[in-house]
Amino acid sequence: MSADTPSKKSYESLSVEQSGAIAEVILTGPGKGNAMGLAFFRELPEVFTELDRDESVRVVILRGKGGVFTYGLDLKGVASTLMPLIAPENLAKERTQLLRLIGEWQRAADLVERCTKPVIAAVAGPCIGGGMDIAAACDVRLCSRDARFSVREVKVAIVADLGSLQRLPRIIGHGHTRELAYTGADIDAARALRIGLVNDVYDDEAALLDAAREMARAIAENPPLVVQGIKQVLSYGEERRILDGERFAAVWNSAFLASKDLAEAMTAFMEKRPPRFTGS
Repeated sequence: MSADTPSKKSYESLSVEQSGAIAEVILTGPGKGNAMGLAFFRELPEVFTELDRDESVRVVILRGKGGVFTYGLDLKGVASTLMPLIAPENLAKERTQLLRLIGEWQRAADLVERCTKPVIAAVAGPCIGGGMDIAAACDVRLCSRDARFSVREVKVAIVADLGSLQRLPRIIGHGHTRELAYTGADIDAARALRIGLVNDVYDDEAALLDAAREMARAIAENPPLVVQGIKQVLSYGEERRILDGERFAAVWNSAFLASKDLAEAMTAFMEKRPPRFTGS
């Protein structure tokens, strides 16, 4: 990508636009609501690795297409890969494969956070489940007034394992993190601002993107290696703690994810009805 002229590169699940020193990574699906499917977990690490190496890029904006950040994991899109690994009768082979798969998916948020360039999340509309993992991995979060946020995994009988449980406590504190994770409830933009999840709220997506680009330009005008040094100093000591926490979550889910409640959650999702959990 050239820093001199606007450029665009498309993938299956996202696109990348660059203008000058600012790159915008746009979530596009193909699942409904820019949902995160297999292509997403393959492509986002590739994109952020490339942006990290590209000296012409100084700041990254991460946003969704069409007034939506993301609905989170594309359950329909990943079902054929995930379901054979979470059957209750599975033994070591399938559980080891599940552990490996979770580790691969965790890399998506990890490489967003480890990108040496500052990353600004511009959140419009829903930011659900896995979307919270990605947003939490960004340096700064801005949102529009219609944004809503949810650590939704508990609603589908899953322990969130892509980084939100490790990153959110340092952003919003343990009390708010535990409430969101235990309830799976939505919070609106006003509360997100109040608890420090986002820095600012804007009237609509257009104003949000204007503000994100203005902030990105202000950052890009500063000495790039100094900005990257600030990020590294701020992040020092956090990476190992987060990776250890993610590994524990992956091991826990590999051992205990398979359950009747998970099967019920998936069935209820497909049948578009409330699940009936029994704790088994």
